[in-house]
Amino acid sequence: MPRSKAERFSRYRVILPSEVSTFTGRTTDKLLASVRTVKMGRSSKDKRDIYYRLAKEEGWRARSAFKLLQLDEEFGLFKDVKRAVDLCAAPGSWSQVLSRKLRGKDVKMDLGEEVKIVAVDLQAMAPLPGVTQIQGDITKISTAQEIIRHFEGQPADLVVCDGAPDVTGLHDVDEYIQAQLLLAALNITTHVLKPGGTFVAKIFRGKDVTLLYSQLKIFFSGVTCAKPRSSRNSSIEAFVVCLNYSPPEGYVPNMSNPLLDHSYDVDFNQLEGPNRIIVPFLACGDLSSFDSDRTYPLQLDAGEEYHYTPPTQPPIQPPYEQACHLRKNNLLAKEDSPALPVEAFSAMELSSSQGDETTGSPCSGV
Repeated sequence: MPRSKAERFSRYRVILPSEVSTFTGRTTDKLLASVRTVKMGRSSKDKRDIYYRLAKEEGWRARSAFKLLQLDEEFGLFKDVKRAVDLCAAPGSWSQVLSRKLRGKDVKMDLGEEVKIVAVDLQAMAPLPGVTQIQGDITKISTAQEIIRHFEGQPADLVVCDGAPDVTGLHDVDEYIQAQLLLAALNITTHVLKPGGTFVAKIFRGKDVTLLYSQLKIFFSGVTCAKPRSSRNSSIEAFVVCLNYSPPEGYVPNMSNPLLDHSYDVDFNQLEGPNRIIVPFLACGDLSSFDSDRTYPLQLDAGEEYHYTPPTQPPIQPPYEQACHLRKNNLLAKEDSPALPVEAFSAMELSSSQGDETTGSPCSGV
């Protein structure tokens, strides 16, 4: 009768580094080969995703930091910005960019004291120097009021949003949910952004994206769809850069009508003629930048040896934490064994997992 995985490995134990010298011949070769395999597994994503690797080496919490940096290179987003808001901020890479660009590397310097940065997310986020965090809902008026309170009654100069839903693989559903998230971000932006301010948000370029463009053009005189070099070519992800916030005359922001419940005709999405909004599409970066879809060697420079860099900031209490703990400890229920009661899991001490965009596979332990 075939044995289970747990039975097959129950007679093995971990070999300490100090014990390696006690092994000789082929046993040592096998042990060293297994160590090399582990190292290869840890570095495989560094080869496949150059921006993931650079994010760790430069101290960014996620590779998405390069997207905002490349957008800034093209549009000069941070010029004369003193008050900035990062919506859907977790894990905090865009907040890091705002802090470094607006306050400088030394966030305690006197020149940066007047700069204020507020990060908002429903999920808990590890603290960042120079960034005020609000754990709140962007669809609530109380969140907008708290943002203004941190700005001492002044509106923001810049609002950015890199929020995205947990994709399902059903493109129509994913595009719709992302559109609603963008509209929710736009709605709270109308409460906190000053006239002439800038709004940057992630967008999925689906077949009905014209409707989103038309709504953004109502509030901003300049709307551009941009694709940073660090955004994969295989992804429909892009970013709308909305300049010069100028709401319609007499418009009063109102959370009770958050732009989410459309009463349009069925054919409204198929805009034609003068009603159809054509938004410029711009690819940020040149051919000298790294290609996000290409695999690079681990040793980029001839004179510099590659060293693995762990993620900058592991996630805080991610939803998959318990599942990873059960998998690593071989506690997942099997078909031929009784499942453990839920009460047995409540007393378990769950260790932090590393499964964010900067940390690879959630349950891999890499």
